Amino acid sequence: MRLLRDERGSAPAEFAMVGGLLTILLLAVVQFTLVLLVRNTVQDAAAQGARVAAFADGTLSDGEARTEQLLGTSLGTRYADHVSARYALDDGIRVVEVRVESPLPVVGLIGVSRSLEVTGHAAVDAG
Repeated sequence: MRLLRDERGSAPAEFAMVGGLLTILLLAVVQFTLVLLVRNTVQDAAAQGARVAAFADGTLSDGEARTEQLLGTSLGTRYADHVSARYALDDGIRVVEVRVESPLPVVGLIGVSRSLEVTGHAAVDAG
């Protein structure tokens, strides 16, 4: 009975179990933060590309090129593989829509291909 109540040596075992759980939790928070960073960066690049294409002297190709440049500089060229731009109507207003399909990072920056889809809009300059 005395051996069953002896708690010597339990601290390292508890530390290993709790430490493992905390490590997994920390890595999950870091990965979630990375996913949000990638999503926000892709969203901003699409919006910036739409604004460039919406200028009076801008073209859809200019918007696509600006989006690809921003993504290539900030995240890498594989995040800028699928960029498209088109004119659309939004509540009767002519807008430029830049659409980006990029990988969603699952482990680090390694992700599932074309699983994140983002669009950016800007009203076309009439001048």
